[in-house]
Order: sequence, then structure tokens, then C-alpha cells
Amino acid sequence: MRAAVNTEYGDPEVVRVSDIERPVPGQGEVLVRVHAAAVTAADSRLRAPRFPRGFGPMGRLALGLRRPRRPVLGNCVSGVVEAIGGENAGAGGGRLRVGQEVAGMTGARMGGHAEFALAKASRLVPKPAGVSHDQAAGVLFGGTTALHYLREKGRLAPGSSVLVVGASGAVGTNAVQLAVHLGARVTAVTSGANVELVEQLGASSIVDHSAPGTPAACGGRGHVPYGLAERFDLVLDTVGVLSPTTGRRLLTGRGVLLLAVADLGQTLRSVGRVKSGPAPERPGVFAELLDLVDRGLIEVVVESVHPLDDIVTAHHRVDSGRKVGNILVHP
Repeated sequence: MRAAVNTEYGDPEVVRVSDIERPVPGQGEVLVRVHAAAVTAADSRLRAPRFPRGFGPMGRLALGLRRPRRPVLGNCVSGVVEAIGGENAGAGGGRLRVGQEVAGMTGARMGGHAEFALAKASRLVPKPAGVSHDQAAGVLFGGTTALHYLREKGRLAPGSSVLVVGASGAVGTNAVQLAVHLGARVTAVTSGANVELVEQLGASSIVDHSAPGTPAACGGRGHVPYGLAERFDLVLDTVGVLSPTTGRRLLTGRGVLLLAVADLGQTLRSVGRVKSGPAPERPGVFAELLDLVDRGLIEVVVESVHPLDDIVTAHHRVDSGRKVGNILVHP
């Protein structure tokens, strides 16, 4: 089968499309013919490798000291069940079948940037007929992260005021919509080019961080990010520009600061009203997100879709830090 393979760490050019052996599903595993897969910030970090400060040594130990242990990246996939290994119980006790359309996240094994990908049956859910493969692959990474931070870490309640920093990315576009869906009033921080999009997603107020005269996200003692006068019940930083110190200045008396991207020191200091850490990949959440898309309650923002042969271009766009929503590949 054809797959995007990187056998060394480095810039996007280390990823090359090659013919490799098709995986064979074992007990409790499913082989998926991939129709769409996301190229995410996580893929970019793993390829480089580029980790938040302090996580480098443990990241290399987990992924491979000198070269990647998992040469095929891609964690978010949508496709069709090609084969099932052994006894198979899908998410929630349901059974998957050959020919069924499914979506899910492959976890640490990655492998989604290929014609076929292996996944545990328990990590896949049926894809609703009304949801395209692009929508399914696109909603998983940003949607699971945004929902986990807003609902579980932030305990978002109806009527809350929420600030989303980095509102036009994969996590941000989902966070704006999910916060509104959960009953919050959202202020979004984005660049001028994406103001109209973020307004369409439901933000009631916009901060254009690229506008002349807008104060920076971080500064010296007493500095308030973006010069904001309002204080918020939840502040979600999806891009890693706030620190616990500067972020707290934006909070109401009982507000919570959510750092979706944090270095080791910030993570260790994430106690009380400052929270960070990875979002779990739960099939129940996958199904919930797909249902919201199916009912038209959230929109999956896709900037571009690439053939597998254009995987280097996709990585370059993710590396730029300026992508809007999701970048997808069609293996």
C-alpha cells in the first residue's frame, strides 16, 4: 500500500510517499481503508520533533531517540472497514462489519496517512451517513480537545463568558462553536483575515490581534493581554501564547484558565484555576461530535484537501501556524 513515511526527524521534506506492506489486523483490531485523514499540529510536532519546552527528552524516549518508531503519522481517520481481526466488539458493545463506514482516532500507533490504517475496534465509531469522510476526519482532533477543555476541565455552564485565543485553528473553530452550543457567550481572538469566519461560527465579540495598536498577548508586570477590559469565566488558549500569570489577569473571581498548549513548567503549575494536559480520545466523544455535525449544530472548517502525494505541502501549511481549521489528505 502507499503511505506517507518519515524514517527520520526533520522538516516536511523528510516525509516521502512509499510502498509499504499492508498491515494485518489482529485480535480486536480493524483494518480501515482510509478515505480522509487529518494532518494536525500533533503530526507536525511528532515529525520535527518539536515539543513544548521541557517535554523534549520524554518525547524522544516515547517516540524514538534517533528516528521515529512510528514512521507513518496520522491519528484522525475516516473510511471503510476493510477487514476485522479475530473477535470484534466495537465501541459501546456494538459490532463493526466489513464495508461499514467508520471514523476514529488510532492513538499512539498513528498510521492514518496511508491507504490502509489499523485501529483497535474500540477506538472506532460508525460514521453517520449524513457526515462526509472529510467532515468526520476533520472534527476529531480539534473537537475532542475543545470539548474536553470546555466541558470537563472548565465545567462550562450556560451563561458563562468565554474567551477563545486562536479561534480560527482546528481546536479554536470547534471551541467557539461548542461553547456557543453549550450556552456560553464567546469572545474570540483571531487575525483580521479570519474575523468574518469566526463571527459566522458564533462569536459575539472579536479581538483582531493583528490590528495596529492591539497590545500583545504577553507583556510585563501588570500587562493585560490584548488590552481587554472584560474578565471571563473561562479563558481557553489553543495556541500557547498565554502564561499562567498573564492568563489569570483575564479571569473573573472564579474564572478558570485553560492552556491547551503548555510547556512542562506550566503543566506542573496547572493547579486550581489553571488547567492543562492532554485530552483523552474517547469513542463516546467521537460519536457525540459526529452527531452534532450530522444535525448541523457545528461546522467542520476545512482549509484544504490534498492527495497523499502532496503531503509535504500539507505539512508546510501546518508548520506555518496560520492554517484555518483543518488540513486533510486523501490517501
